[in-house]
Amino acid sequence: MKSFIALTLAALLCATTVRAATLGPDVAVLQIQFPKEKQPRQVTIGLYDDSAPYTVENFKKLITKKFYNGQRFFRVFPGSFVQTGDPASRRGQTDTTGTGGPGYTLPSEIRLKHDKGAVAMARLPDKINPAKNSNGSQFYVCLQPLPKLNGQYTVFGTILEGLETLEEISKAPTNSNDFPLPKITIKSIVLLPRDQASPTR
Repeated sequence: MKSFIALTLAALLCATTVRAATLGPDVAVLQIQFPKEKQPRQVTIGLYDDSAPYTVENFKKLITKKFYNGQRFFRVFPGSFVQTGDPASRRGQTDTTGTGGPGYTLPSEIRLKHDKGAVAMARLPDKINPAKNSNGSQFYVCLQPLPKLNGQYTVFGTILEGLETLEEISKAPTNSNDFPLPKITIKSIVLLPRDQASPTR
């Protein structure tokens, strides 16, 4: 079987410390396009610069390069989480969907809890990735608290706006690989100062 960069909901808790976090000065504003809808929907991510500096710096770099534009949400579990960030997802479901990235990994920065709305990096399993290094671009959003993932993955942000949109994505019909059948894409992501980000009207 191919090795997916995926979440293991049965992952055991480890001794890594989890603590509260402070949001940084910038937010990532996603415009998510649903099929048959003229206007995209907005989702805003607050970033934990202090708790996951390398991960946040990389995320900002990819946003600046428009790396995520046009990518699909390629893995969903209803009411649990949604996952995106694989450039191969632009082509739809293929044999390599779920394994792609920018060509590098990131050091783990495992400090924060998987609370509802947490944004975290996906990675390869412990068996082939004992250092728990993160994939360079794939991330997922928790739609409910997922404490069994604490100590296993790098949390680097939280949803400030638009969680209901992600919950709707999680309930989309899928194929046998949990790939949503509707073409739901990230139209764009931009960085804005947190105090200047405007909520959707």
